[in-house]
Amino acid sequence: MSDTSPELAQLAINTLRFLAVDAVEAAKSGHPGAPLGCAPIAYLLYHKIMKYNPTEPLWSDRDRFVLSNGHASALLYGVLHLTGYDLPISQLAAFRQWGSHTPGHPEYGETPGVEVTTGPLGQGLGMAVGLAIAEKHLAATYNHENHTPVDHYTYVLCGDGDLMEGISHESCSLAGTLNLGKLIVLYDDNLISLDGPTDLSYTEDVTKRFEAYHWHVQMVDDGNDLEAIESAILKAKAETTKPSLIRVRTVIGYGSPKAGTNKVHGEALGPEATKATKKNLGFPEDKNFYVPEEAGKHWLEAVEKGKKAQAEWQEKFEAFSKAYPELGEQYTRTFEGKLAEGWEKAIPVFPTEKGIATRNAGQVILNAVAKIVPELFGGAADLTASTKTIFKDSPSFHVDPKGRNVFFGVREFGMMAAVNGMASHGGLIPFGSTFFTFSDYCRSALRMGALESSHSLYIFTHDSIGLGEDGPTHQPIEHLMSLRAIPQLTDFRPADANETAAVWHLALARKSPSFMALSRQDLPVLDAEKYKVFEGTSKGAYVLENFGTDVILVAAGSEVAMIMKAALELKEAGILATVVSMPSFKIFEEQTEEYKMSIFPHGVPKISLEAGATMGWWKYIGRDGIAIGLDRFGASAPAPLVQDKLGISASAVVEAAKKLVKK
Repeated sequence: MSDTSPELAQLAINTLRFLAVDAVEAAKSGHPGAPLGCAPIAYLLYHKIMKYNPTEPLWSDRDRFVLSNGHASALLYGVLHLTGYDLPISQLAAFRQWGSHTPGHPEYGETPGVEVTTGPLGQGLGMAVGLAIAEKHLAATYNHENHTPVDHYTYVLCGDGDLMEGISHESCSLAGTLNLGKLIVLYDDNLISLDGPTDLSYTEDVTKRFEAYHWHVQMVDDGNDLEAIESAILKAKAETTKPSLIRVRTVIGYGSPKAGTNKVHGEALGPEATKATKKNLGFPEDKNFYVPEEAGKHWLEAVEKGKKAQAEWQEKFEAFSKAYPELGEQYTRTFEGKLAEGWEKAIPVFPTEKGIATRNAGQVILNAVAKIVPELFGGAADLTASTKTIFKDSPSFHVDPKGRNVFFGVREFGMMAAVNGMASHGGLIPFGSTFFTFSDYCRSALRMGALESSHSLYIFTHDSIGLGEDGPTHQPIEHLMSLRAIPQLTDFRPADANETAAVWHLALARKSPSFMALSRQDLPVLDAEKYKVFEGTSKGAYVLENFGTDVILVAAGSEVAMIMKAALELKEAGILATVVSMPSFKIFEEQTEEYKMSIFPHGVPKISLEAGATMGWWKYIGRDGIAIGLDRFGASAPAPLVQDKLGISASAVVEAAKKLVKK
């Protein structure tokens, strides 16, 4: 810190501390302890270490900062204001209030400079791993001799709670395995959690744990020692093959009467303690949201520094684009979130001669679009052979960072958090895959992706009791309705290979998070032209057959073939049915009321069939309709027998229709 006087550095740090404290006081809620203890770390990163431009928050080659302990959000908002992001003091004063850009925990897209949504502890770490994976893959893809358009770091501030959460073990183990040398985590090691001293619940040797993960680990004994922290960060940057953990021994609530106790963790200091803290640290006691002129100018040096860094990068990028025009165009296009012109022509149409499992159709589609959608990138949680999510002409990312296949290992939660991080990074359309029943393990990450509206693709196979012998532990029941309930998450359960192709088209084009539930078993293929499958799927629900309006039969996924069969049997019995395929509840809800009424008109009896929980279907079939499904767990046996015994069949639909339609 030789270029800044110790007095000025301390004034800048205290200015940040008290912007955070005053924000929490104004809200009368929040977490002042971590900002008071970690302000020196934030000052070093944002004033001296990191590469970023506050006037262009989305500059693609910026360093990324993740506040994994998102409850310390007042610290981040204070930094963003001081360094010149579009976040005025009025927003800090409106901390945690309706309509502000300073919510209780950082939200991606809500506040300029917030890279990912954090708060549920551990997920920031998981998303940071995704950010670092994206940087490493894109650097390998674009960087050439004398040209490095991708060259940045991912920094994380985390706390004890982050490292206690199970996802931290998944994510940090993966980071070590993948040699993510540009991931640097600063651990706020303050020995206090919300309940009290950490030794109540957390006594492991963190250093040995992370060394076992193949991380580079350092310890800084004093969280106010700027030189020691900076030296540790520089050593971490010099370690290019391992991610780095820097343990920083801080004092929670530093300078306050409650310092070093859990009383300063999750509640405002209160007026008297706030004044005492300001007095202890030599700051004006009677001024709120006060930025001394000298400190303000010092912090705002980030603006010109950032503009200069981006301008230099832009000049180099233009030289890169001149030397490698195709790569330059691809880089620009993908970071703008645009797909290549004509990409949709690569999506195949499947013939009707032979049945195909929708997971197998997904593999064909994935590889068909691979060349024209090079930003598509991802893998599976040790189930690649089963979920069929592998690029056949690409190596693994672990062997060659240019490779597009990521072997996440049995880490479902960490995988999907990393997918969200990659999506937030930009330049990629990432996916993760596993069995549908294991969506339980990663549900919180799916929710976070939806909250961020990130372009994350979650691919689930073995979507129902149709997987058969593995039994109820592996047969999803409540999962469809559970995930359909998540706002901003698009559900896809295609009926056949051509609906799967249509679903992939929508998932890539919509630029928002979605999940696919794909079958293990073969399913008959619908004639794409005859049934207008692509057009129908784009509306969420559509009519496949209209023999008459005695009854409407509706299903999703593999059960569509069953209601098609049932409709033919009913026709022979003199009951004329309309058959509706409903691959997406969410997309259907986006349609006009007129269209929705055309699919589910009033006054017509309705029957739904789905090999899952019946909850949710009543909205479409009415209380007088019949929902055939499973409100119990499955069973272990060959799939056809399980389906028959549990009443998921065409015959069950025929029987229900005969009861419902009196002729």
